[in-house]
Amino acid sequence: MGRTVAIVEDEPLIRANYVEALNRFGYEARGYGSRREAMQAFDSRLPELVIIDIGLGDEPEGGFELCRALRARSATLPLIFLTARDSDFDVVSGLRLGADDYLSKDTSLHQLAARMAALFRRLESLGAPSSAEQMISHGPLKLDLARLQAQWQGLDIPLTVTEFWMVHTLARVPGHVKSRDQLMRDAELVVDDATITSHIKRIRKKFLAIDPAFDAIDTVHGAGYRWG
Repeated sequence: MGRTVAIVEDEPLIRANYVEALNRFGYEARGYGSRREAMQAFDSRLPELVIIDIGLGDEPEGGFELCRALRARSATLPLIFLTARDSDFDVVSGLRLGADDYLSKDTSLHQLAARMAALFRRLESLGAPSSAEQMISHGPLKLDLARLQAQWQGLDIPLTVTEFWMVHTLARVPGHVKSRDQLMRDAELVVDDATITSHIKRIRKKFLAIDPAFDAIDTVHGAGYRWG
């Protein structure tokens, strides 16, 4: 049985097309026409990945609300926005709410499937590390790769899969500068610089909520980022 995927899309024909296509790709896909319908289904069981449109029926921002609610329930559930709304404001808003990826509806089905597969590969890689990498510890930072759990000063940091991967990439070799291109390759993202910047800002914000003096992620202007 394939991985369970939910598609939350208010247009019936579009929703049916995505469900049919993803089932052909080997997923167990189910579609939901509204935020309320999706949340009712998710109350009994969360899928393994959720694809969300922003405008859902009579809720122009329903997808954002759904993303916020799902992220509150699970820090690591892969979330992808798939929407016709592709303004910079909407992209940044989606990422700030905790989405792992943001795609426009003109994205091909094969590219969507590739991005989904990349998210699942990240989960698998982080969930089954080599014995030497079960734990990464640098000062107050502890990363438990088996549990996808990040801690700072002994307190949990609720990182998404993408955020966890980026912290893992930086913290594996402290002091080594990772360019935005390297972060994209390591996280298997195909995004612009502004999107990487948004992810880094969100990561910093989560650490700062625990420790207002947090300064372990350095921006190296013109080069990228490093774990200091």
